Amino acid sequence: MHGASREALAAARERLDALTDSTSVDAGSLAGELAAVTALLHREVSLRRVLTDPAQSGEAKAELAQRLLGTQVGGTAVDVVAGMVRSRWSQSRDLVDALEELANTADLTAAQKAGRLDDVEDELFRFGRIVSSNTELRAALTNRSATTSAKGELLRSLLGGRADASTERLVSRLVTAPRGRSLESGLESLSKLAADRRDRMVAVVTSAVPLSDTQKQRLGAALAKVYGRPMHLNLDVDPEVVGGIRVQVGDEVINGSIADRLEDAGRRMAS
Repeated sequence: MHGASREALAAARERLDALTDSTSVDAGSLAGELAAVTALLHREVSLRRVLTDPAQSGEAKAELAQRLLGTQVGGTAVDVVAGMVRSRWSQSRDLVDALEELANTADLTAAQKAGRLDDVEDELFRFGRIVSSNTELRAALTNRSATTSAKGELLRSLLGGRADASTERLVSRLVTAPRGRSLESGLESLSKLAADRRDRMVAVVTSAVPLSDTQKQRLGAALAKVYGRPMHLNLDVDPEVVGGIRVQVGDEVINGSIADRLEDAGRRMAS
């Protein structure tokens, strides 16, 4: 997002944090209601444009949102949306993207309050790895001709009772309402959003064998020192990594595996 939309999103994040800090607000329920509004505005393009029309006053747009949504979702969700439409948005789509982010953030906040945020982060990562390694599963989850109920049933068979409720909701919304994104990019965005709940960065660590608790602690501390921020490790095991580890933080790869060193040496000899 750029310009006005970036400022509007920052303000919306602050409002959501203030609301979910209250023990009286059910962050999980709020997430579902914000997701429902996201789906509505994604479908109703004309309504979305009215609610982001810069020619209309912010108060008029907030009153319209309150009238339309007051009987559909709870008061807290209405207040969040009303506050958002009072702001200026560079593009009408930005409002929907922001609402979707707030819905996901609310679900992650619910997990954080329950002391389950680490579990949700790990489950999102593992689910992404399963999807990337199973072409048939990925095809089924991204099949545009498949019904929402069919995809939901498939996800329940995969995650039901095996993953945190927040993980199930996050993945279900991503699969059933991708809004033009790939499944991989959506999962990556969710992982980053989860890390941001504690102002942490995410490092994808690939090793030939599972790391010990001591190794994980030392690696996390070393990466935190390098990047100046707490680091969450998403751990993956790949037997083809002959030794050492491969670490990816965002677009940066820290490659320390023996297999890659041998490959580099082979390239140098060939040249």
